[in-house]
Amino acid sequence: MPAARESLLDAAYAALARRPWAAVRMVDVAAAAGVSRQTLYNEFGSKEGLARALVRREADGYLAGVERALGSHTEVRERLTATAEWMAAAARDNVLVRAMLTGCWSERLPSPTLSAVPSSSAVPAQRRADGPLPSPGDFVQLVRDRAVAVLAGGGAVKGNGELARSCELVVRLALSCVAAPPGEGGVAELVRGALSRQPV
Repeated sequence: MPAARESLLDAAYAALARRPWAAVRMVDVAAAAGVSRQTLYNEFGSKEGLARALVRREADGYLAGVERALGSHTEVRERLTATAEWMAAAARDNVLVRAMLTGCWSERLPSPTLSAVPSSSAVPAQRRADGPLPSPGDFVQLVRDRAVAVLAGGGAVKGNGELARSCELVVRLALSCVAAPPGEGGVAELVRGALSRQPV
């Protein structure tokens, strides 16, 4: 991703932390990134394009974090526990990730449509951002499938039914912790308890 585009996305995210998306001005985002407003429009086309690109970047970062968490241990249960803890922490720390995972977009946030929008952008990254964005259900499936692939050594969900069920259970349990944070013992205790009854 070109440096100007990444700087613009960083500036948009920082602006969103200070004020509602409706009050974020393109000229302010460009100035904060140290580029012209025309550069911003060349990259994103519109404020909606900027919103879609910002949501896409946060979704991609979330899924990359899932991959890292899955690789953080050697034992399957500990890998899934670490992944669940990371998922809940990422949603707690990032309002866009929380909105994507729950489908609850507040008036403070951009709320791009999840379906693809027509794109005439010459920028490949923007054409990708203008494609379909993942829904909460898509995230469950994406994380479950990635977990199965990593834990089964590249295997598909189809041939790994028990593992797929355990992975989906962990993903859904982690997402429930986003909506209703657990008390003492946290996510790890909940996941370990659930997995103790699973054939993982």
